[in-house]
Amino acid sequence: MTSDSFFHPVSGFDLPRFAGVPSFMRLPVVQPDHPRFKDVQVGLVGVPWDSGTTNRPGPRHGPRQLRDASTMIRAQHAVTGKRPFETVNCADLGDVGPNPADIQDSMARITAFYDRLHANAIRPLTAGGDHLTSLPILRALAKQPLGMVHFDSHTDLFHSYFGGTMYTHGTPFRRAVEEGLLDPKRVIQIGIRGTMYDSEDRDFAKAEGIRIVTIEDFFARGVEDVMAEAREVVGTQPTYVSYDIDFVDPTFAPGTGTPEVGGPNSYQALQVCRELEGLNIVGADLVEVSPPFDASGGTAFLGVSIMFELLCAMVDGA
Repeated sequence: MTSDSFFHPVSGFDLPRFAGVPSFMRLPVVQPDHPRFKDVQVGLVGVPWDSGTTNRPGPRHGPRQLRDASTMIRAQHAVTGKRPFETVNCADLGDVGPNPADIQDSMARITAFYDRLHANAIRPLTAGGDHLTSLPILRALAKQPLGMVHFDSHTDLFHSYFGGTMYTHGTPFRRAVEEGLLDPKRVIQIGIRGTMYDSEDRDFAKAEGIRIVTIEDFFARGVEDVMAEAREVVGTQPTYVSYDIDFVDPTFAPGTGTPEVGGPNSYQALQVCRELEGLNIVGADLVEVSPPFDASGGTAFLGVSIMFELLCAMVDGA
């Protein structure tokens, strides 16, 4: 399949990368009222929202820094030779405007935005935002329970925080399982590590059949073996990919709210995405980039490099 040239990004040979108004990967901006909106096949979306954060805030500023960093993304994958922008029609669909004073209203706005994408058969690649962002996206995409490949240092399977707060960046996938958005037996979480409050989240995972690959297992087995298991867990059915930047060791990605030491390096962060090839990916997100904790933009550049890898996996076989 060949994409429409309207949807090709601006080349650095035509306009310097530091010039022009930044969009995701220098793609055209095609918001829902644009006449070419219905021609988009993969839409890159910003969700500048972090009302689910319980520790260090800042991911609400992530999409803007990620867009700026993404001007360095070029057209061709260096290893596979894939040229995703020539395979499917990709566009920057703008930001979902949240209500920073109301979590429930923000989630309703996010779900409504993604409902429109789903109705137009547009697969979303999202830049968050904290990890609660994934829940309202899944509410729009999961017309049947989805599988999920989840890269993170935390399970985000907690029941509640602070005596009964049910919606935080530590609870989205507990809610998603309870709401029937995810098939827990087709969910795998990779890279889990760090000190723990207790074992409640892992007990829930075990009871529901969610597969957890700890960082110890990840390093002992290697990327290829772990990702072969991930492909086996989710199978050929529709699958969502959620990537928290704190999956990566904070040496390489310090700009995040809840860093955990002892994680993968930046090469391994890309490598796991390359092993997603062939999956039936209905959407993906990259969340928890917090610019206030890395003003250099290095974390954001790693983040958009991961997004490019996810994009290449999403368009595989299109």
